[in-house]
Amino acid sequence: MCRRKSELEEITMMPAENRKPETTYQAYLEALIRGDRHRCRAMVEEMLKDEIDIRDLYTGIFQRSLYQVGELWESNKLTVACEHMATAITESLLPLAYQVIFSAPHCGRKAVVACAANEYHQLGGKMVADILELNGWDGYFLGANTPVNDLLALVDEKRPDMLCLSLSVYTGMPELITLLDRVRGEFSALPVIVGGQAFRWGGVDLVTAYSGVRHIGSIFELEHLVQEW
Repeated sequence: MCRRKSELEEITMMPAENRKPETTYQAYLEALIRGDRHRCRAMVEEMLKDEIDIRDLYTGIFQRSLYQVGELWESNKLTVACEHMATAITESLLPLAYQVIFSAPHCGRKAVVACAANEYHQLGGKMVADILELNGWDGYFLGANTPVNDLLALVDEKRPDMLCLSLSVYTGMPELITLLDRVRGEFSALPVIVGGQAFRWGGVDLVTAYSGVRHIGSIFELEHLVQEW
């Protein structure tokens, strides 16, 4: 069993106001913690059928539930196996939204989205690439643990308008700093944005010390930035 507490209801207790959106979220969270992939998929399909805004799906359902699962794991209420399973289920559900995401008219802008070396949490970066596509950009997503030389070679090939770097674990900050050193050495004028859960613990001042590097704390902040362009 995933949970360490004796009652799943204790983890997913319903708020007193019992609003329908909150009810939907709590039902999804409960299914996610149980590892009920089929129930999670059916709920997301129903939300898309009801034309949920993709931003609300990504932030209000996917991101929020994974953050809560992470908090439950940190407080020893869920096992690491359950946390990994929830991440895997969520990643498998992203393609359900692709018909909407990839139907957006494109504006000719390009971004390369990658994780730092030794960063194996790729879901945040994948969601960033999807939101860029939703806003008309071509998002070239490279996945987890991208070797620095390969990343720079692709940047040289694609000549993107922006490079997006994701970091989920704070201990990976030295690798991110090394990557930024290389990027600035070879592509001095390329705009770079960085983000991810790692910055909950600090490091914003380290990355923004580089010219043209900006920390983005949310999907909505990212959208505001790309729409300015």
